[in-house]
Amino acid sequence: MSLRYILHPGIRNGESKLDMNVIDILIKLLSYKSITPNDDGALSWIESYLSDYEALYHNKEGVKNLFLTKQFGKSDVHLCFAGHIDVVPAGDGWNSNPFVPMVENGMIYGRGTQDMKSGVAAFVQAAKDTKEFHGRLSLLLTSDEEGDATYGTQEMLRYLKSINLLPTHCIVAEPTCEKQFGDAIKVGRRGSINGILHLRGKQGHAAYPEKSDNPIHAISKILFDIAGVYLDNGDEYFSPSTLVVTDLRSGMEVTNVTPGTLKMMFNVRNSTHTTIDNIRSFVEEKLKGLDFTLELSQSAYPFITSSKGVLSKTITNAIEKYCHITPKYSTAGGTSDARFIAPYGVEVLEFGVINDTIHAPNEKVSIDEVEKLYKIFTQVVKNFPIKE
Repeated sequence: MSLRYILHPGIRNGESKLDMNVIDILIKLLSYKSITPNDDGALSWIESYLSDYEALYHNKEGVKNLFLTKQFGKSDVHLCFAGHIDVVPAGDGWNSNPFVPMVENGMIYGRGTQDMKSGVAAFVQAAKDTKEFHGRLSLLLTSDEEGDATYGTQEMLRYLKSINLLPTHCIVAEPTCEKQFGDAIKVGRRGSINGILHLRGKQGHAAYPEKSDNPIHAISKILFDIAGVYLDNGDEYFSPSTLVVTDLRSGMEVTNVTPGTLKMMFNVRNSTHTTIDNIRSFVEEKLKGLDFTLELSQSAYPFITSSKGVLSKTITNAIEKYCHITPKYSTAGGTSDARFIAPYGVEVLEFGVINDTIHAPNEKVSIDEVEKLYKIFTQVVKNFPIKE
């Protein structure tokens, strides 16, 4: 049986907030059409729901960023839950309205269920229910993670540093689990380096190849030594950094003219063992003697958080308590806003629901996962920092 989830009048009108649970919160957040960078009012609602937290907005270029904070104890420990309220466009192929949450067989359907309103709902409710903590508890929320991410978390972090409110520890509630809820924590992320290679030759008639310098022929002799090769061996956390060719084009789409130029684009998801300078040296060595230019840009830097740190231990214990499995520590996947947080010296990791329908039609999450995620976050707050 499927049904559209009907909020009781108090929730729908923003009243009776004290008796809401984590599923009510998720349903409420899913009803906001918060396509990047428009939060559609979601952040204001979260601010009003956590009215006993101090609210700091730092907005720029149409992006809204909200920081909610509360000092509980005298400790210098500052635990922050971070996430984004924005979602990608719904696209086609949905069986229901993507912004009218639907419940069917224990699953909740809607854009943002996995990425990442379930995580936001879980830590919002955990913060709501917190009565005691050893230090400062906070929430960092942005409406610009799925877009360029220029004026979102990066802007808020610079602002927090300027007012001396950077957290010491941070959990980003991105969907991290693979097959079973609780099976994976992201303790780091690979970086991302983009490359554009322009190879120059000499255009000519195909009937007289000796009078031309064909860049396709030149690249073909070395492509095997470039495309798909490992630039390092990886380690226990990172897979090897691999040069992945994403585009290769040349010529004028005719059969009787050899091209004069060639353009190749590539990407490297790099571990901490490979830098942009390593890649430049590698490509320049392979193309030695050829006439080329190389453009490299880094959109994300790799980072790693120790699996032996207090944050990893605390959340691992909570996962074992409620999921009865020990999570693996992973750095797989793309990038997240954790890449902006780590350079500030903050111990950061990511944990959330299963990631198997994000950005897809009929995105969904199970009620059981969301309820357990809330319990895990509540347990983390209760026990943080874990006693050695």
